[in-house]
Amino acid sequence: GLAHEEASETLAPAGCRKDWSPTRQRSWRRERQAGWAGVEVTLFSSPALTAVGLRKAFGPLVVLDDIDLEVPPGSVFSLLGPNGCGKTTTVQILSTLIPADAGQVYVAGHDLGREPNLVRAAIGVTGQFSAVDNLLSGHENLILMADLHHLDRREGRRRAAELLERFDLADAAKKPAATYSGGMRRRLDLAMTLVGDPRIIFLDEPTTGLDPRSRRSTWQIIADLVAGGVTIFLTTQHLE
Repeated sequence: GLAHEEASETLAPAGCRKDWSPTRQRSWRRERQAGWAGVEVTLFSSPALTAVGLRKAFGPLVVLDDIDLEVPPGSVFSLLGPNGCGKTTTVQILSTLIPADAGQVYVAGHDLGREPNLVRAAIGVTGQFSAVDNLLSGHENLILMADLHHLDRREGRRRAAELLERFDLADAAKKPAATYSGGMRRRLDLAMTLVGDPRIIFLDEPTTGLDPRSRRSTWQIIADLVAGGVTIFLTTQHLE
């Protein structure tokens, strides 16, 4: 039975792409045998992210060496480690910002190397340092992101108002971002990431520089996002 199972894993029947990861192929086969026909079912039951043999070096310095990852959809995956251990490099590779030297990666069902634009359309990224424009108000920052996502004027304004309310920034919406506290800036940064309604969000040390109250607020926002079906991949130095 085991020999047969191992042999069957090498097959790629009609509808099951050969360039899919082994995990995704197994998921597809289970769904097919169960009679599930919808593409949406496949997306939600397959891993949100898989990486096999991920490697990255900068000259003689090897930062990532044969890293394997699998992140279930609608979960929080936390990469814990000290400064310089490769956390940010991992996020940069998985979010298409820099290439890996070796390895195979699938994000939201898309091959990172072959389909980077489809990966970018499915993800959001909040870096270690805020991407907020200090010269703009909170509302204007969100409208700018809506324009970058090619939302029409009406939808962009609706989305901005919704996120300002959701992240408790409505009262400060018209104030310059330069006047925001650290916690407010982080909430605005996360809101900007959500304008495009991503299925997977990368957060690189989201609580860096925040006081304890703001950290708790950030963790609660992350918990709420996951409860809504979003997959969170974050890096941190904290064991909270």
